[in-house]
Amino acid sequence: MRFSETFVKTLRVAPKDETARGAQYLSRASFIHKELAGVYDYLPLGLKVLDNIKRIIRDELNKIGCQEVLLSTLQNPEPWKLTDRWDIEKMDVWFKTELAAGGELGLAPTHEEPITELMKAYISSYKDLPVAVYQIQTKFRNELRAKSGVMRTREFIMKDLYNFARTEVEHEEFYHKAEKAYKAIYDRLGIGQDTYQTFASGGVFSKYSHEFQTITEVGEDTIYFNADKTVVLNEEVVNDEVLAEMGVKREELQTAKAAEVGNIFTLKTKYSGPLGLQYTDKDGKKQPVLMGCYGIGVSRLMGVIAEKTSDDKGLAWPTEVAPYKYYLAAIGENGTRMANDLYRGMSEEVLYDDRDVRPGEKFADSELLGLPYRVVISDRGLEKNEIEVIKRTTGEKRIFSSENFSLKDIDF
Repeated sequence: MRFSETFVKTLRVAPKDETARGAQYLSRASFIHKELAGVYDYLPLGLKVLDNIKRIIRDELNKIGCQEVLLSTLQNPEPWKLTDRWDIEKMDVWFKTELAAGGELGLAPTHEEPITELMKAYISSYKDLPVAVYQIQTKFRNELRAKSGVMRTREFIMKDLYNFARTEVEHEEFYHKAEKAYKAIYDRLGIGQDTYQTFASGGVFSKYSHEFQTITEVGEDTIYFNADKTVVLNEEVVNDEVLAEMGVKREELQTAKAAEVGNIFTLKTKYSGPLGLQYTDKDGKKQPVLMGCYGIGVSRLMGVIAEKTSDDKGLAWPTEVAPYKYYLAAIGENGTRMANDLYRGMSEEVLYDDRDVRPGEKFADSELLGLPYRVVISDRGLEKNEIEVIKRTTGEKRIFSSENFSLKDIDF
């Protein structure tokens, strides 16, 4: 992308109503645009970040045999009534709407009911199992208080995965595969070193569920952990019974603020039971299908990554997440001529700042936008046969020879 051709602009002042640093930078760098509280638009750079997060998620889920689908956002009330979750008193995050011809529909906050109903058409025999399907889709939740930019919103993008199994052993096998896939996802997103699988309440489904919590000061949760972080607990389950079961003492635990970036639940027959999802076993007997659900907030991750990796100058995206790998700054006639040639060869990986503005403005924007490498090609540098490259995350600067220079040579 040529900077001179994009409609977006960087802002020097953060929006007054954004308090989290990451959210301020995302707005100032024109990755997002706020429509109203808890509702955001994603501009070209922000959309590329979202697409990269989705790509990483798809890669890891496809490796463990999951299949992607896309379900409707509009919700038929009937399955939700069967599970007793249609009533606003039972689930208070609903957005609902009236049909012109009469009747009420909902905007999906999650998809356990519709995916269970759908699978009744495709699961009937033990031969049809196990199976796991996921989608990446916009969800709607009528949050009482939206906050921290895209980290808690009323309209958001989520990956929700559901597995269907014959036995608890079969379910557990997939559950452990999903755990490993999640850890691989967070590692590739650049937040794995501060993201921990955390024991949380299983609610009505099981004794425990697992959350994946990333330590950050703008997080809404408090986690407790021992010295080597082999035991990590959500605050809601920290009691004498749980501590004894985990073999730790309260005084041994440290605390930190954290943001939930994923969760996995064993559902058992919570939804398959009331909705009648069954299979016929080898003996010809009807058996309930066992289920699990696995969520990752895609747009929420964008906010968490921005918060975790930013510094006092701006964003600093991990390479696999960044909208472009290189920020190419041209200074002077000869610098522009060479930069044009480099851009033509690798335009998909380059944000080319070809604007007629002062070098200091280009450098400030490069730090705000946070692309992994800033490549400066200037008349002065070319006179010395030099091209300057700075790594955003570390500030390390290296000088490359301009003779036969290629952006592909940059690897440090």
